[in-house]
Amino acid sequence: MKNRFLFFLSVIICLVSVSGCESQEQEGKTTIIFNTWNPADLGPDSPIYRIIDSFEKENPDIHVKYVFTSSAAYQEHMRVELIGENGPDIYGISSGAAFDSFRLFEEDLTPFCESTWGTDWKDKFFDTCLDRVCGEDGKVYGLPLGQTYAGYMWADVNMLNTYGLDVPTSFKEMQETCRILREKGSFPLAIGAKDSWMDLDLWMSIAADCDTDTLYDAIEGRASFESEPIIESFRIWQDCFSSGVFQDKALKMPIYDTVNDMFQREGSIPMFVNGSWAMNMYTVNDEKTRAVFDSEGAKHEAFLIDWNDDGIVSPVTSNVDVILCLNPESRHKEAAFRFMSYLEDEGQDLLVNQYLEYMPSRADLALNVQGLSEDGRRNLDYILENGKTNVAGTRGIKYEDLSIAVCDVLEDLAMSRITPEEAAGMIQKVSESISR
Repeated sequence: MKNRFLFFLSVIICLVSVSGCESQEQEGKTTIIFNTWNPADLGPDSPIYRIIDSFEKENPDIHVKYVFTSSAAYQEHMRVELIGENGPDIYGISSGAAFDSFRLFEEDLTPFCESTWGTDWKDKFFDTCLDRVCGEDGKVYGLPLGQTYAGYMWADVNMLNTYGLDVPTSFKEMQETCRILREKGSFPLAIGAKDSWMDLDLWMSIAADCDTDTLYDAIEGRASFESEPIIESFRIWQDCFSSGVFQDKALKMPIYDTVNDMFQREGSIPMFVNGSWAMNMYTVNDEKTRAVFDSEGAKHEAFLIDWNDDGIVSPVTSNVDVILCLNPESRHKEAAFRFMSYLEDEGQDLLVNQYLEYMPSRADLALNVQGLSEDGRRNLDYILENGKTNVAGTRGIKYEDLSIAVCDVLEDLAMSRITPEEAAGMIQKVSESISR
C-alpha cells in the first residue's frame, strides 16, 4: 500500500500532457483561480469574499476566481483538477498525508517568500507551523494559513446545570454525567463519528493522555502499537460507545452540519466534540447561532478531561489547518503569489481577529479579537493557554496508510467487531509495512 497515491499520480502524469492552468486574461486583468474547502463559501458575508474584494481593490490588475469545494469531496476533486489542464493556480490542502501526496503539484515557495518578505521571512511564522509545510529536502511547499488545536469538547454549562450537573473533569465523571443525561432524556456527549478525521482527532488526544511518547514513537515506528498505553486508549475509545458516553448511532452522524448545528444553532444538546475552530461560533453572522450564543446569560465552555484517570488532564494536538500551495503549472505565478501573500498578511488578520476561523500561524500577528463576549473571551484564553503549555504534538498521522488503518480500527472498535488488543495488532502490522 506504500505510496499508492503517488504511484497513481506518476502513472497518470505520464499519460496526460499538462499544458497549464485555466488562468485567463479578462478585460486587461490577470485571472487567477483559488480552490479550497476552507474558508468556506458561506454566502456574501463569508470572510473569503471580503478578503478577495479588498485584494482586488489594492491590485486592480488581478481578478481572483474563487472555487469552493466541500470538504467531503475535496481531495478527490483536487486530484482530478491538478492532473488535468485546468487546475487552479492556488489551492488549499490539509497538512500531513494529503500535503505530502500532492508534492508533484506544489511549487517551492522559497524564492517568492524571500522576494516578498526578505531573507529573514521565516521569522514571520511559528517554527511549528513552518515545519508542517517543508519537505524532507528542506524546500517550502506551502504557506500555513492558520493553526488549529484538536481534542476539545464543548459544553452548554447552563443546560448541564439544569440537570444538576457540572462540566466533567475526568472520564469517570464523564461516564456518570452521560448516564444521568440519558436518564433525563437528553443527549450525552455528542460526536460526529461518521467523519473519520473527527474520530482520529479525539482518539489521538486520548492516546496522548495515556502516554504521549508512546503514541508518537509508535507513529514513527520507534515503538509498537501493541504497547499497553495504546491498547488502553483503544479500550477508552470503545467504552465511549459501549457504555453510552457517545450518543446512539454516532457513527451515522457527521459533525457538519448535523451535530454541530444541534449545539451551535439549536442549543439542543449539552456537550459535543469539536476543536479550537469552533470558536467561530462566537463570530459567525447567523441569526440562529447568535440567538443561542448571545442570549442573555449564555455560558459555554471549551474543556478537556483526564481520560485515563491519572490526575492529569489530556493534551491537545496542533496542526496547520489549511496549507496554501502554488501549482507549478500556473502561468501567472507572480500574480498568484501576490494573492497568497495577501492571504497570509491582511487575510489571516481578518480570519483570526474578526472571524476566529483559526488560531494564528504567524508569529508577528497581534491577536486582538474584537467584539467577543465574556463567554467567548474566557474560552479563547483557555484555548490559547493550552496551545502554549499543553500540546502533545502534531494533529493527525502523516503516513496515509497508517492513518487509514487507525481510522478503520476506530470504527471497528465502535461497532465492537474487534477487541482493543486486536486493533493494536492490526495497526502494528500496517506500521511495520511502512517505509519511513
